[in-house]
Amino acid sequence: MTACWRHLVMLSYDIDPRILQPLVPAGTELDTHNGRCYVSLVGFLFKGSRLRGFPIPLHGRFEELNLRFYVKRTVQGETRRAVVFVKELVPKRAVALVARAVYNEPYRAVRMSHELGFNGLGEATSAAYRWDYKGRPSEIGVEVDSAYTLPDTGSVEEFIAEHYWGYTWLGDAKTAEYEVAHPQWRVAKASRAWADLDAALMYGDRFAECLANEPASAFLAEGSAVEVFPRVVLKGSDLQ
Repeated sequence: MTACWRHLVMLSYDIDPRILQPLVPAGTELDTHNGRCYVSLVGFLFKGSRLRGFPIPLHGRFEELNLRFYVKRTVQGETRRAVVFVKELVPKRAVALVARAVYNEPYRAVRMSHELGFNGLGEATSAAYRWDYKGRPSEIGVEVDSAYTLPDTGSVEEFIAEHYWGYTWLGDAKTAEYEVAHPQWRVAKASRAWADLDAALMYGDRFAECLANEPASAFLAEGSAVEVFPRVVLKGSDLQ
């Protein structure tokens, strides 16, 4: 599948790794940055979706909101740095149904909207993503007043944005692996960031405390065209 992911609001929070450990897919381990473990709220605009080169009718443009954390897996000396999704929200019921049924991804369909602000150069200076979860209006967003640049090597922004693999828990002895290809994204650090949501309602009590804090990192990524490759199911010796 190919698409464009644009105007990514990325709010990341410190979290006790013991909270995430039961959610780590078999064959992977938690990834950390300078000894710190993060969970991220990410909102973005999904545009130009194509499957095997063909447009997906009525699904060319929509919002997504996800909560994710970070894992890694070493394959023949290569470290694959990856994301694991806790929950993903989209406004398209068909997307949620297919993702749950075919890929075992934790999608849910809800009402969603977004609002973007731009400067005279056509660069986004603000982005907000809004949704309604079980009757509770929610929103995340950022404002930026700095230039977009590639993240500094070794920075937390690089750690959060530069993950090119995904893993999905399929049971105690099976894990799905897929690759996501895109160029490195330019980012702008937030001058203001906000998150208004009921974390316990959406994600359970385990995430309520950390998501009630101020984010440890907040930025807006420009995004780009992306390519999501077919998943591979790992089991047995593949998970060693």
